[in-house]
Amino acid sequence: MKRLVLYLLRHGKTMANENKLYCGFTNIPLSNLGKEELLILKEKINYPKADKYFTSGALRANETMNILYGDKDFEEVKGFFEYNFGDFEMKSYEELKSNKEYISWITDESSNFKCPGGESKAEYRNRIKDEFINFIERVKEENSVLLISHGGTIGTILEEFYDKSKSFYEWQPSYGRGYKLDLEILKSEFKILKITEI
Repeated sequence: MKRLVLYLLRHGKTMANENKLYCGFTNIPLSNLGKEELLILKEKINYPKADKYFTSGALRANETMNILYGDKDFEEVKGFFEYNFGDFEMKSYEELKSNKEYISWITDESSNFKCPGGESKAEYRNRIKDEFINFIERVKEENSVLLISHGGTIGTILEEFYDKSKSFYEWQPSYGRGYKLDLEILKSEFKILKITEI
């Protein structure tokens, strides 16, 4: 049995976040406000150090890494990229609320309705679950690792592997914030013992 500390951080704010646009696979940078907020947080929070650093590979995640951790080396794990909203990318609820396919997507209780040109909620959840299992297998010999990714990614990980009584929306941290996860690693499985907010 081995212990692993995993830090999950959400990237800083983007123009899409500020304007309440669906932005998953669209690879946009942090906004000026997002950068400023991260610099303020960096002064207030003692961000954790880790043995290894990772991002989802999104520009906004990589820029967050650079602001918070300077020139630390990091690897990209693209399976942790945010949800692919397909044709709904970079559009607002107001723009989409009369779209029949959009209505079908937001009211779909099966989670199998696919965004046109994107993925379904079930496909996204399975992608994140599979990537997380592979990721833990990959880093299990480390003592501590840190991943900067997305609100949906972090929320899905915690809903699926820690506490299903809270939805992934409830688990999503605010921009530049996240969680410390204490994991127990066994031969063929792992368990999240506890989480602490960062």
